[in-house]
Amino acid sequence: MYLISKEERSLRGEIKISGSKSESNRLLILRAYTSFFKIFNLSDSDDTNTMISALKSEDEKIDIGHAGTAMRFLTSYYSSIINSSKILTGSERMKQRPISILVDALNHIGAEIEYLESEGYPPIKLKGKLITNNVVILPANVSSQYISSLMMLGVSLEDGLKINLSTKITSLPYIKMTKILIERIGGEVIIKSDKIIIKPFIAHNISDQTVESDWSSASYFYSLVALSDYSEITISTFFKKSIQGDSRIENIYRKFGVETSFRDNKIHLKKVNVELPEIISINLQDNPDLAQTIIITCLGLGVDCDLQGLHTLKIKETDRLIALKKEIEKFDVDRVEVTDQSIILKNNSKLKSNVTVDTYNDHRMAMSFAPLSLINPIIIRNPEVVSKSYSNFWKDLKSVGFNISKK
Repeated sequence: MYLISKEERSLRGEIKISGSKSESNRLLILRAYTSFFKIFNLSDSDDTNTMISALKSEDEKIDIGHAGTAMRFLTSYYSSIINSSKILTGSERMKQRPISILVDALNHIGAEIEYLESEGYPPIKLKGKLITNNVVILPANVSSQYISSLMMLGVSLEDGLKINLSTKITSLPYIKMTKILIERIGGEVIIKSDKIIIKPFIAHNISDQTVESDWSSASYFYSLVALSDYSEITISTFFKKSIQGDSRIENIYRKFGVETSFRDNKIHLKKVNVELPEIISINLQDNPDLAQTIIITCLGLGVDCDLQGLHTLKIKETDRLIALKKEIEKFDVDRVEVTDQSIILKNNSKLKSNVTVDTYNDHRMAMSFAPLSLINPIIIRNPEVVSKSYSNFWKDLKSVGFNISKK
């Protein structure tokens, strides 16, 4: 456990956040499908290190732990490696996260995948085959990683791939990210309301790729600045024209008094005086990973909160909606309500101090609650979970003046 506190509610400093794991993992898979190219500013997260190790491994059984991206992307990848045999497994939580939509789609186009324990869930056994069918249909209102996984597989197929979508797309920014990265290495993708078409890839020399730093990780510093009395924080490496959907945090946090400016591929965050709204109401269907950060910021500022479009949070590292409800209630708020796709917070005038927050093996639970330590000391259980996406998080908090000690 970590006890986290801060003597003053002001922040100054400069932080460098490693590359986006979403971009990094996509580029690693695309490189495996096509030909070698250099990737700069790769994420140093556990998820990306797991992906690198898995792609290098010659073992039949690969344990990807909690890395959901690796599970979904590698399922398509290994199903297409002719004459290979792989078993993909993971943590106990991973074995509770459904994968049947992706497996059904892959088997439909000629893959050979079977479940080894519970039907519809990892672990799975994949016998690599030449995939010749190039049309598949699946719902798009579940994890966008299923669609991205198939899009990248399409790059490697002789006739490309046509993905017919039976429902409206969820988390469209992540699908657009996959499209842009495929096109950066010379591929072609067409996205329509009811279908995605991946054209056959023509082999050529691929230029080196640079990964932008992770906006999801930057969101915790937006929260810190919002909760401070005064702050000036510089974070690199970020681009004004980002392909990451979570860059939306810049616009959202203007309501909390966080001003963003871009200079030299860095973002400069500054606290400015604003009149806080009584309630923040946002549909985060395209940005569900921002939900925890936003609602905890509202908790700290005494602003009511209504977040919608969160149905995918129930199949993350934990059921994030239930976990948020349990932990927020420890602060003695008036009311927290969750449904299958939303969370509503009704604040009161006082934030309870010295609360111990459980993290449920979920990196975002640890990092989203940590900014409350600007207001009152807070205790975080199992703080090492942050390594899943942001291994230097606690070190970076110390660099801007936080006191962090083991309990």
